[in-house]
Amino acid sequence: MERLPGRLTAHAFSFGAHYDPEHVRFGPMICHDDHLLRTGEGFPPHDHAGLVIITWVLSGEVEHGGPSGPERVRSGQVAVLRAGAGVTHSEVAVAPQTRFVQVWLDAPGPEEPSYEVATPLSTSGELVRAAEPEPGAVFTVAHLHANQTLAIPAAPLTHVFVGRGALLRSSLAEPLQDGDAFLFTDEPTHEVTAGVPSELLVWSFA
Repeated sequence: MERLPGRLTAHAFSFGAHYDPEHVRFGPMICHDDHLLRTGEGFPPHDHAGLVIITWVLSGEVEHGGPSGPERVRSGQVAVLRAGAGVTHSEVAVAPQTRFVQVWLDAPGPEEPSYEVATPLSTSGELVRAAEPEPGAVFTVAHLHANQTLAIPAAPLTHVFVGRGALLRSSLAEPLQDGDAFLFTDEPTHEVTAGVPSELLVWSFA
C-alpha cells in the first residue's frame, strides 16, 4: 500500500521499492495496481515500452494524455494502451473519488503505440468480455447481485479480483472483500457467490 497526498495505491505484485520475490508476476501480468485518486491527482507524463497497459475504471473518470491527445475514460469503461517501442502518456483524475485498476502485461514488440477505449455491455450474473489485449490473454468483468453465484471457467492461469463488494466464504478461502483476489493455476471451474452486490475483474491466460 502506498499513500501520497490525494492518492492511495495498492500493489498486488512487486513494484518499485515494494519487492516480494514470491509475487513478481503471474504469467504475462507483471503489475496489478488499484488506484484511488482525488480530482486533479494522478500520474504526470511518463514513458513506457514493451507493455500492454489495461485500465478499468471502477468509479469517477480519468483523462488520459498521449500522442493522440486527451481522452476520457469513465466508470465501466476499459482502456488498452499498447506501448510498443515507446510511448509517453499521463493519467489524471477528473472526478472526485476516481478509482481504477491497472494491469501491465509483458509484451515486447516494435509496433507503433496505440490507445483504445471501449464500453463492454454489462449483463448481471455473467462474465462479459472487456478486452483481449494479447493472444491468450482475456479480460472479463462480472456484476453480481447479493447471493448470486458465478462460475469461473477453468484456464491454465486465472486471476479473480474483487473490485467492489465481497464474496462469501467457500471451500476455496475465507470471505474475500474489496481488493482481494484469487490466483488459480491449472484449476478446474470454480463457483463463487457474492455476499453483497459485487464487481469481479477476471483475467485468464492460456
